[in-house]
Formats: sequence, structure tokens, C-alpha cells
Amino acid sequence: MCGILAVLGCADDTQGKRVRVLELSRRLKHRGPDWSGMHQVGDCYLSHQRLAIIDPASGDQPLYNEDKSIVVTVNGEIYNHEQLRAQLSSHTFRTGSDCEVIAHLYEEHGENFIDMLDGVFSFVLLDTRDNSFIAARDAIGVTPLYIGWGIDGSVWISSEMKGLNDDCEHFEIFPPGHLYSSKQGGFKRWYNPPWFSEVIPSVPYDPLALRKAFEKSLGVKMVISGEGSDEIFGGYLYFHKAPNKEELHRETCQKIKALHQYDCLRANKATSAWGLEARVPFLDKEFINEAMSIDPEWKMIRPDLGRIEKWVLRKAFDDEEQPFLPKHILYRQKEQFSDGVGYSWIDGLKAHAESNVTDKMMSNAKFIYPHNTPTTKEAYCYRMIFERFFPQNSAILTVPGGPSVACSTAKAVEWDAQWSGNLDPSGRAALGVHLSAYEQEHLPATILTGTSKKPRMIEVAAPGVAIES
Repeated sequence: MCGILAVLGCADDTQGKRVRVLELSRRLKHRGPDWSGMHQVGDCYLSHQRLAIIDPASGDQPLYNEDKSIVVTVNGEIYNHEQLRAQLSSHTFRTGSDCEVIAHLYEEHGENFIDMLDGVFSFVLLDTRDNSFIAARDAIGVTPLYIGWGIDGSVWISSEMKGLNDDCEHFEIFPPGHLYSSKQGGFKRWYNPPWFSEVIPSVPYDPLALRKAFEKSLGVKMVISGEGSDEIFGGYLYFHKAPNKEELHRETCQKIKALHQYDCLRANKATSAWGLEARVPFLDKEFINEAMSIDPEWKMIRPDLGRIEKWVLRKAFDDEEQPFLPKHILYRQKEQFSDGVGYSWIDGLKAHAESNVTDKMMSNAKFIYPHNTPTTKEAYCYRMIFERFFPQNSAILTVPGGPSVACSTAKAVEWDAQWSGNLDPSGRAALGVHLSAYEQEHLPATILTGTSKKPRMIEVAAPGVAIES
């Protein structure tokens, strides 16, 4: 992934302002070690930190149309750029960059082209003919983006908060699937698939169609990551308690809509910090639409029928003749990200928080942190670290909160009465479900102080498959 920063309409075209924008852009250098670029037109600045994936020799940004009247800075990849280029045969392309199509599509279609893009992206486009601009973010929010407003009337757009938090009066998350237009003076949703309405679908489950949709979504410095599969297919362990298919479907819809604040942000930051790009095939628009059209009855976890979490996805890749994965991997129990790196890791973090956050600090938490008050010492510890770097109220408001167990929404906590007293992001908090769940009489706080019964990881066999120990 790359890093973008745009400062638009700041009423300051001095050398000092240019130096300041360059200084802020360098805060994003880790996102794009291959190239740094800047374009200034009057009081509008577009800067870019590039990680070269496609056309590394000549795809440096910002990008332009033929006469340079349209300027674009982009973070992301446009997977269908070759097909789009074929539709733009009357245009002359300056580079081989996949993102250059954005400038030419704008020339042809104005602001109404975003849905033609298949990929993950966030971009700012400046039309120097009238000094108007648009900004847009991909459907699910795989690429991060923030927008802010300066006291001088300027609009700031950045891949990370650190690019704008010191210079904006207010800033917030740029919503996924939206376009911001200076001409319209606000946001407009461009991505509105059928599943957004949360109406229960009724298409029968077809494993072959699901696998084909996945294979088509694979793109080839990058890594393939599985973000989105648990949200789409109800893979988290708390889905064992879903009371009916209607509740399950609504929960999956809410989880997908919130991905940009959780898993997508984590994956993007973790890879961008090391100059890598993560491709997320499960969050391809076509794949999501296919998967979310399946009757959610097929996503219900039914141990009596041999259906564990994410059964429809596992079954789609259960090929007896050409197996993708061994059975004991394909059908093992879901392990959440924080637990999967090792139980001792997360338990160690909790122990660290226990030794650094006192009971008195917790009793005053509601006064020190009135918004999204931390309810555990671990959360309090993370909050102190966050506010050390981002003390602004706008920054605090970008972070979601609310009751959760094993990564559930607040609504899903109501599915099981015993969860309300054991709110913890770990999958081990799914009492009665996880094979190494916290013992009911031992809440996570007890584990912090050193219980001798350390949970251990256990593999589970596929239904009907014996695994030798």
C-alpha cells in the first residue's frame, strides 16, 4: 500500500506551507518507501508516498491526464485496470500504472465512475480547470482514509491520522463506499449492494459458485490475507449462539460494515509498516455479493449436522481429488487473531496491564476517559498509549467501542446470558464453545494474576475425520 496526503483550499500557497505539507507527508514514509511525490496548484497540495507494485519504473505519483489538468494521488490497486484501459482507447496514457485510469475515467464520466473500479483504493482527484476536487474510498474500507477540516476552511485527506491530526480543527474517518465532492459540499454513498439493507437472502448454497468467486478475486512485495471471511460467514465462535438465521444475517451485515475500523485497519497498518501490501480476496465486491446472497440458514452452526463455524466456506474448498488443505487444518476450530499468535502472548499483555494499571486508576477511569471508558486494565493500558500520540478529541471519536465478547457486536452479547459478565475480545471468552475456554469460575482477570491452569491450543478434527494424536 501507499500513503497519500492532500491539503485543499488552505488559502496559503507560500513556501512555508509547502514545507509543512512535505513534513507531514514524511510521517507516512513507511507506507511507501519507493517514491515520494508532491504536486501543488495554488493553495492545493497533493503528496504521495509510493510502494511500487505495478509499473515500478514509471508509475510514480501524483498521476495526470494528457494535459495535466487532472491530478490524482492514489493508495491502492485497481484490479480491472486493463479492461478499463480498453474502454478508454481515445485517451493517451502517460504510465503503466493501474491507477492512471482514474484520471481518464473522470474525464469521461465526471464523478459517476467510482463503481466501475474493481479493487481496493482511496484517492484524491483535483480538477485544476475549476479547482474542484473529489475523494473516494473503496467499498469495504480496506485502505484507510481520514478527512479533516482546518480553521482556515481547508479540507485535509490522509491515509493515516498522523498526517492531519496536528493541523485540523476536526477530523474523522472517511466512510467506506463513499465519495466526497467539493462541488456537492459533502459525502455521497456510491456503494449500495443488496445485502446492505439486511433483508434475508434466499439463494441456495452452491459451493462451486462460491469457490469460483474466490478464485476470480485473487490478485498476484504483497501477501494474501483472509480478512472478512469470519464476518461474511459467521466464523467467530460466538456465532454458535446465534438464535436464528435472521439474527445471524443481521450480525454479519453489521460486522462487514464495521470492518474498516477493525480487521482492515489492523492488516493495513501491520503490512504498511513494513512496506508490504495485503491483498484481501474475501473482500472483493463480487465475492461478497455472492456470499451474502446465500440463505443464512446454511451459515448457521449445526453440530448435529456436522456443520462447524464457516462450514459453507470450508466445504467449498473440501476437494477429495485435489485437496487444498489437510482435513485437520480445513476443519479445525476457529482461533481468533490475538489467540492464534499464542495464548501466552495475550496473557502476557494482560499481566503487563495488571502490573501497570492500579485499582484506583480503574475506579477513576470514567472521569479520566468519559468517552468509551475502558472497563479492563488491558483496555486502560492501550488507551493511555493511544492518547499519548493522539490526544485530540477527534482522534478519540474515530475509535469504536461498546460491549463485546469474542469480537461480537453489542447486540450479539445478548445471545447468551453468561457472556454479559465475561466481556473479553478473546475467543476463549466464548464459554461453552471454545475448546480451551476460560473456566466459568475464572474470568480473564483471574488469569492475569497467575492461574496454574494455562489454556492450551487444541486441534479439532473435521466431522467424520479421525486424527491420530
